Amino acid sequence: MNKLRFGILSAANIGRQNWKAIFNSGNAIVTAVASRDVGRSREFIREGQREFPFAAEPAALGSYEELLASPNVDAVYIPLPTGLRKEWVLRAAAAGKHVICEKPCGVSFADVQEMAEACRKNRVQFMDGVMFMHSPRLARVREVLDDGKSVGPLRRISSAFSFLGTGDFSRGNIRMDGRLEPAGSLGDLGWYCIRFTLWTMKWQLPHTVTGRILSQSEPTGGREPAPTEFSAELVFDDGVSAGFYSSFLAAEQQWVFVSGVNGWVWVPDFVHPFNSREPAFEVNRTEIRGPTAAGIQTPIPVSDPAELGHATAQNTIMFRNFANQVFSGKLNDDWPMWALKTQQVMDACFESARNGSAGVTL
Repeated sequence: MNKLRFGILSAANIGRQNWKAIFNSGNAIVTAVASRDVGRSREFIREGQREFPFAAEPAALGSYEELLASPNVDAVYIPLPTGLRKEWVLRAAAAGKHVICEKPCGVSFADVQEMAEACRKNRVQFMDGVMFMHSPRLARVREVLDDGKSVGPLRRISSAFSFLGTGDFSRGNIRMDGRLEPAGSLGDLGWYCIRFTLWTMKWQLPHTVTGRILSQSEPTGGREPAPTEFSAELVFDDGVSAGFYSSFLAAEQQWVFVSGVNGWVWVPDFVHPFNSREPAFEVNRTEIRGPTAAGIQTPIPVSDPAELGHATAQNTIMFRNFANQVFSGKLNDDWPMWALKTQQVMDACFESARNGSAGVTL
């Protein structure tokens, strides 16, 4: 069976869970890891191979350029800081490598347009790494929203994604530095809230957006401030509205509540399911479980509710779907569109916040 050969561009921690997802995808492998310190690449590979060994050990490379030049790499996974992503997406596209890019994809909508266009021009696939978009649960939620009875015409979408950054987070984490992560919690967490809202609205853009920076990091040690707590309101046609809250200063929460004329849908864990083998949601106080509810059998017993990367986990499905798309020989135009619209709304939220919460028209 053909397997898509991935290169991981950076030895960032998020790449470790996705190593496992690629391993369990069935149609993809890791063939190279690049860091500006080849020692970090070697250590990253040693750790990955210890638990989830590929038959051929991936190459440890000491530069991103070397990885993009490799004939043994078909696609790249890019978890670099947001401020660096544009350059390497453009370089990857020019090198003929397919791209999965972490989110937010770029500093601005214009940057992401350029990235998506470069991928299209070079006939390589572009997708952002929003795992829940590939969860079987999402299709089941769509069935409920579209059945015309359970929820009915939509009125309100509310969501929140937060965690409490402890220890050295405030001083050392790149998400607190506006040079590397300009949008801070809005980009890191709010992106997911915006994405679920747009998905719920079938990609209709809001006509007006307002945003508010509730707190931001201190510009110390050469850092620039970044939002640490952010809220926004989105207003759509037909009277539908949405609001979200993202924060590094509040305890972990990742819920979305969709209200309609007839009822509601509550997803308490829409980003990372508490039980990744049987993600559930509620409809008018009735629990619906999945992915068995979506027709996928998972005989493996639940060992770790927060486990990522097993055969039916949403991040594994994401890499499997991406590889299948590449092997089809056709480009999926929806995936870049999802990223572009999410970035457009995020930019509008940020613009509003930096201008006294004045409404921004899309």
